Amino acid sequence: MTEVNFEAYLRYVRGEASLEEAKAVRAWLMQPSNELVAQYWMSTYASMAENQEDKQLAQAHDYDNMLADLRTRIGLDVVSPELETTAAGRTWYRWAAAAVLTAGMAGASGWWLYQQQQVAPLPVQYSTAYAQTRLVHLPDGSDVTLNAHSTLRYTDTWNNKAAREVWLDGEAYFAVKHLSENQRFIVHTTAGFNVEVLGTKFTVYRRQEQARVVLLSGKVRVAFADSSKRKPIILKPGELLQTSDKQPQRLLHQAVQTDAYAAWRNDKMVFNKTPLAELVMRLRDTYGVKVTVKNTELNQRKLTGTIPLSDLDLLCETLEETFHLRAEHHQNSIILSN
Repeated sequence: MTEVNFEAYLRYVRGEASLEEAKAVRAWLMQPSNELVAQYWMSTYASMAENQEDKQLAQAHDYDNMLADLRTRIGLDVVSPELETTAAGRTWYRWAAAAVLTAGMAGASGWWLYQQQQVAPLPVQYSTAYAQTRLVHLPDGSDVTLNAHSTLRYTDTWNNKAAREVWLDGEAYFAVKHLSENQRFIVHTTAGFNVEVLGTKFTVYRRQEQARVVLLSGKVRVAFADSSKRKPIILKPGELLQTSDKQPQRLLHQAVQTDAYAAWRNDKMVFNKTPLAELVMRLRDTYGVKVTVKNTELNQRKLTGTIPLSDLDLLCETLEETFHLRAEHHQNSIILSN
């Protein structure tokens, strides 16, 4: 599967993407759940080009005119009913149309930002590979610990007036520093919500069509993209808020044992009557391995215990001893059986 990130988006709007990558970016842009990140990418791209004199560029974010032009040029005569049913959907469609049309105009007019050698603030990005964690020190003194296979992005223009904003894909632990100016700290996700704080410790998870926020200390406010339908939720220490792409209107808001959700920072996985399916998902997220459950009855098992993360072979041995099952590790796969 082609990965869609800011670099892929830039190649797309500059007309440098391959056919497969362009198709993947187009499909990604048309998903409403990606609105927050896409808006940031588009605004960053616009700021990169704000000094260009090309008139087409100046019109690239005139959404209403552009939408009509887009439909004519690439055959989008019929707008998806899901995108047109709400004002938020119509707004998002214009954002997506902006990106698609901007790419078309870039290819037609032949102006390229990097050929002009424009100096512009690109997002700062930190990523982790599978089986890797990373500590990131933010400009305000806050710390973010990235879990495996995760990405954190932010601009390099933080000041003492604007809100502090970061964009997260994957999972991270945040220790946010409170500032005397009471600036908000906002974590943007692709799950249709933002997490707003002043100073606190919490984790944010966004993978496998699921998203959750777990508050360890302080207070956070979770604000939803569809604010007309959902009011913000204030979390208290020890609480979890979880959503699913498959059932976006269903929220799980409850008290939990927070240690289990931040144990990965200490190279551990902690389970407390956890379904085997969640163990499978965590192994995939952390190591990028294919996990096969050979015996269907194992799916009914619930696990309680702690296993190490530092070494995959040791992890498999601990799985066998702790949960009384067989864990066979073969290169990029693990087979679980009775």
